[in-house]
Amino acid sequence: MNIWRTVLLIGLGGGIGSIARYLTALYVQKHYAGVFPLATLMINIFGSLLIGILFGCMERYQWSNPDLKFLFIIGFCGGYTTFSAFAIENVNLMQTNQTAAAFAYIGLSVILGLAATWAGLSLVKVI
Repeated sequence: MNIWRTVLLIGLGGGIGSIARYLTALYVQKHYAGVFPLATLMINIFGSLLIGILFGCMERYQWSNPDLKFLFIIGFCGGYTTFSAFAIENVNLMQTNQTAAAFAYIGLSVILGLAATWAGLSLVKVI
């Protein structure tokens, strides 16, 4: 497969996904004024549902066209939310009886992600 075609499909899907994320957040924020980050939660849950549906359709209907994966799964879902990739990777680990690896991945992602964010914020303060 041509690498530039792949990059273009991922970029196109990612751009559309990013725009969809922004519009979803605007819509939720217009209708919800609380402090809880409901927009991000809804985006992450919807993105996880969508990537599950797409992977499920690929398996059930044997859609083996890599362009669909690049455009919709890696591109759109990746642009919409990276949480969807995190979710499907953990489901795959659990489905292959690698539960310990899944929980390690979950724990490390949350703890190290928060720690890295805190470190980045702290680093900016001292530079």
